[in-house]
Amino acid sequence: MTEFVDLPEEESDLDREISQKLNPAKLRDVLLYLAARIGAKPNVGETVYYKLLYFIDFDYYEKYGRSITGLTYIKNHYGPTPVQAFADFVSEMEANGDIELANTKYYAHTQKKYLPRKKAELKSLSASELAHIDWEIDRLSDKSAAELTELSHYDTPWLIAETKKPIDYRSVFYRGDNTSVISYDDEL
Repeated sequence: MTEFVDLPEEESDLDREISQKLNPAKLRDVLLYLAARIGAKPNVGETVYYKLLYFIDFDYYEKYGRSITGLTYIKNHYGPTPVQAFADFVSEMEANGDIELANTKYYAHTQKKYLPRKKAELKSLSASELAHIDWEIDRLSDKSAAELTELSHYDTPWLIAETKKPIDYRSVFYRGDNTSVISYDDEL
């Protein structure tokens, strides 16, 4: 006779879809990979990283039902930003010698650059995750912080979130054509 065992609440499929959990190994690899690929671009500072990470995670969630890094983002005036745990994580990476933070001038602004001191190992990322990150880099990394902020302001998850509250990943399924990364065929 087959015995069915209920999964513990934290292991249920529903929980995995709703509650993203920070994956430190993936976040470290993604940050090091981004820093190596785009960190030297003059337009790339901390705000660009925030928006790229947001689109990497939320677009991947729209396609596959889960985020890559598991970061939680909140709605701020200038668009989505990762919660304080992200800043703590970056500080830890700096203390461990993984990255170097440098302030540089970009026109009239001071920007915080993330410079890699180590190479991303990438063993925590799947081929589809890495391909998705490359796609996002190609699509968005030449945009300024202002352009990425404006794009995020058209995104349904940011629009419907409450100010200073977490942005719900599930709201990607209500995106409009201007930010959705999935084409839905209306042929039935």
